[in-house]
Amino acid sequence: MEILYKVHNNLYVNLTNKCPYACTFCLRQTMDRIGESDRLWLEREPSVDEVKKEFEKFDMTQYNEVVFCGFGEPTERFDALKEVAAFVKEKYNKPIRINTNGAGSLINGRDIAPELKGLVDTVSVSLNHPEKEEYLKLVRSKFGEESFDAMLSFAKACTKYVPHVVMTTVDTTISHEQEAQCKKICDEIGAAYRIRPWED
Repeated sequence: MEILYKVHNNLYVNLTNKCPYACTFCLRQTMDRIGESDRLWLEREPSVDEVKKEFEKFDMTQYNEVVFCGFGEPTERFDALKEVAAFVKEKYNKPIRINTNGAGSLINGRDIAPELKGLVDTVSVSLNHPEKEEYLKLVRSKFGEESFDAMLSFAKACTKYVPHVVMTTVDTTISHEQEAQCKKICDEIGAAYRIRPWED
C-alpha cells in the first residue's frame, strides 16, 4: 500500500482514493501508479499515525515540498490532512501543497479555506475549463451544477489565507482561446494560472 511516493523532487501523500469527481482525463482511468510510486489504489485508508511513521522511511532533506494529492481528493480526509501537514511543518519544516479539485468546502459542508492559514503554502486548484457547462461535462461531479461556482469560490477564499494559489488546466484538453479565458478568471480571482502537461 503506497502512502508516500516521489514525483520529481517532491514527496506526495496518498491519503484516500475517495473523490466526488470522475474527470474524463484523470490518470486513475488508465493507470495505477504515478512517478516512482507503486500501486496507488489503497486497500484501506491509512491512519494519521501510519502516515507519520511512513515519513521516517524517507530522507526528507531530498525533497522540496510535501504534496497532498495521490489517487483521490485529499480534502475528503481534511482533518487527517491538517494533522499530517502540521506534523510535517513542525518536524521537517517543508512547504506544503494541496492539489485539489476545489470541492473541499462542498465535501466538508463548511468553508475550509480559513483552516489552511499557517498550514498550507500552496493550493493548486483544477480549473479545467472556463465555461460551467463544459466544466461539468469534463469533471462529472456528484455535486452537479454547484461544483463550478464552488470551485471558483474556494480558490478565491484561499487567496486570503494561503500564500500561493494556482489554478490549472490540462494541456490539449481545451483551446488556446479557452486558456486565455482561464487566465482571465485566474487574474480576477488573484491566482496564478498554469497549464499542466497531458500524461497518458
